[in-house]
Amino acid sequence: MIYVVDDDASVCKAAKRLMKSADLPVQTYSSAEQFLHSCKPTAADCLLVDIQMPGMNGLDLQRYLRESGIIVPVIFITAFDNDLTRDAARSAGAAGYFSKPFDDQALLDAIKFAKCHPDK
Repeated sequence: MIYVVDDDASVCKAAKRLMKSADLPVQTYSSAEQFLHSCKPTAADCLLVDIQMPGMNGLDLQRYLRESGIIVPVIFITAFDNDLTRDAARSAGAAGYFSKPFDDQALLDAIKFAKCHPDK
């Protein structure tokens, strides 16, 4: 399952359409809190998470999952790309990092890699 967590409804809609076009199962959530209350991901899943969201941000979500013993590949997306954000995502163990708008094929490739190498 590909879980998309982003407070921007248009990003969720576009990502959902992209995943479905690639025959990937997908669910979208408008916040980290909504995601956490709805499911428990596994290493076989992949998260596509916005870094900047109200409430719990994407980095906080990834940290919470790891501290809870839930190891799942996380690919971060952001509209606010800068060195500090990239470094924070890398330090958090990101399986990928993309600036919005992202390249569809590059994102699909990153998801495929992350699902095959969940420890990356």
